[in-house]
Amino acid sequence: MDMQRLLAVARGDAPADLLLRNARVVNVFTAEVEETNVAIAEGRIAGLGDYRDARQVMDLEGKWLAPGLIDGHYHLESTYLTVEQYARAVVPRGTLACVTDLHEVANVCGLKGVRWVMGCARRVPLDMFFMAPSCVPASSPELETSGAILGPAEVRQALRWKRVLGLGEMMNFPGVIRGDPQVLAKVRAARGKVRDGHAPRVSGKALNAYLTPLIGSDHETTQREEGLEKLRRGMYLMIREGSSEKNLEDLLPLVNEHTYRRCMLVVDDRNAKDLVKEGDVDAVVRKAIALGLDPVMAITMATLVPATYFRLEGLGGIAPGYWANLLVLDDLRAFSIELVFYRGRLVARRGQPLFAVKTPDAPWMRSTVRVKPLTAADLALRWDGRETVPVIGIIPGQIVTRWLEERPLRHDGLILPDPQRDLLKVVVVERHKASGRVGVGLVKGFGLRRGALATSVAHDSHNIVVVGVDDEDILAAVREVERLQGGLVVTAGGKVVDALPLPIAGLLSPEPLEVVARKVEELEGHAADLGCRVPSPFSVLSFLALPVIPELKMSDRGLVDVMQGRLLRPQEPLPEKPSH
Repeated sequence: MDMQRLLAVARGDAPADLLLRNARVVNVFTAEVEETNVAIAEGRIAGLGDYRDARQVMDLEGKWLAPGLIDGHYHLESTYLTVEQYARAVVPRGTLACVTDLHEVANVCGLKGVRWVMGCARRVPLDMFFMAPSCVPASSPELETSGAILGPAEVRQALRWKRVLGLGEMMNFPGVIRGDPQVLAKVRAARGKVRDGHAPRVSGKALNAYLTPLIGSDHETTQREEGLEKLRRGMYLMIREGSSEKNLEDLLPLVNEHTYRRCMLVVDDRNAKDLVKEGDVDAVVRKAIALGLDPVMAITMATLVPATYFRLEGLGGIAPGYWANLLVLDDLRAFSIELVFYRGRLVARRGQPLFAVKTPDAPWMRSTVRVKPLTAADLALRWDGRETVPVIGIIPGQIVTRWLEERPLRHDGLILPDPQRDLLKVVVVERHKASGRVGVGLVKGFGLRRGALATSVAHDSHNIVVVGVDDEDILAAVREVERLQGGLVVTAGGKVVDALPLPIAGLLSPEPLEVVARKVEELEGHAADLGCRVPSPFSVLSFLALPVIPELKMSDRGLVDVMQGRLLRPQEPLPEKPSH
């Protein structure tokens, strides 16, 4: 950047590269709309005011000009897309900066995989920032098996990398609360940097303990009182609206003129189909406005607030010296985006990207699924000495689950799926070391009447997770995921109905955005044909294996009581259901 030239343009002594005339600027600093001209030079905003001289002039004719959106919390891997295809999906939607914690890739491929994704990010017209993965695996190795383990030394190493802003979401909240030395060593490594949190349903003195190491944010809040307590205790609240996590409607009443500068709008996890059909952060902004939030306030929560929290200098607003990451809006309330500028360059028009990049190949990331051959005997489920057994209960629009107690169907001592009562088998198969470990339990809420669904995107250790009506279809689904070296699979009648291969770390597709989005939609259609009644079933399925989200989850080692951080073993007497 030529600072002398930028200063000359700001003074009015030199022509701008681009002049946007007659703009209605969304001023996120003062919560107003300002009618003015905007001069751009060297990729930055030189000034706002009575500028007239420029190499290129564009008359906006009173259209709105907003800062580029910033997604303060998302996971690339949940999109199933490589970096360049993700950029093609979100840049035309107005997302021009994002912060990701690559703990999904890290759980499979360690820091080497993280570095590969970071290298890809340098090629796209999108400011991608990163957080050092704090929890690889997300919980104790006694509770689940991951492909890599990152200790305090690896966290310190990642924190030294350029564009790494701080410590990624500290999912091991029980470890922080009880003062686990290894966990606290990771938190201390990020001294002076941003530390993201993850504290589902943590409150009272436990929340005080969790926040004592100055953990700054939470994106796992699902209830209004929970969110209010966290705001009162100094946390930034990330209000998310992903494919399977829908928290905006419940939490929006917390947002007012006193709190909105401590709240962000994020997506967390949104798959390729939903990015294409609904959008990215822009969809969350639109929904917030439709629910009654002031448009300028909503835009501020997706621009200036994350920029402030993450200390992103020159991003999040329209002001002298700031990067010219700008959105031209046809309609403020509808948040319809006509043009997208990245560093003063037009990169998208009416939802279409005007750029093309190519992701470098990484052959070493294409052979990460290793499964010991399984038989029906490996899927046998029994609980000794109990009429009722614990069942994972799906909550629509949430990734938290309920601990249900049900009387299952039994035959010769074995517990069987009962699709008439929506009691299905959920199976997690270890896929990193071919150990043969398999966790088996029951889940309620999918509605499948026949067949099975499987995915190798299974947060956060990314073993293979399957839900199904019979063992034959479950085994067929596992075999197909292994054959594809990762993917989403639908089976019925012992045969593969359809699949989306995800051969890059078992998480990402090398295919174009349009192909991936269409295939996800087709797979969801097949799932519906089998009776599945939950939206985004593969996204919901992927979170059944995350043992840091209450109340019950399934890992390759068995059923996990999340709040107590323990395995519930079928061969042992089960304690009474605790009151969480």
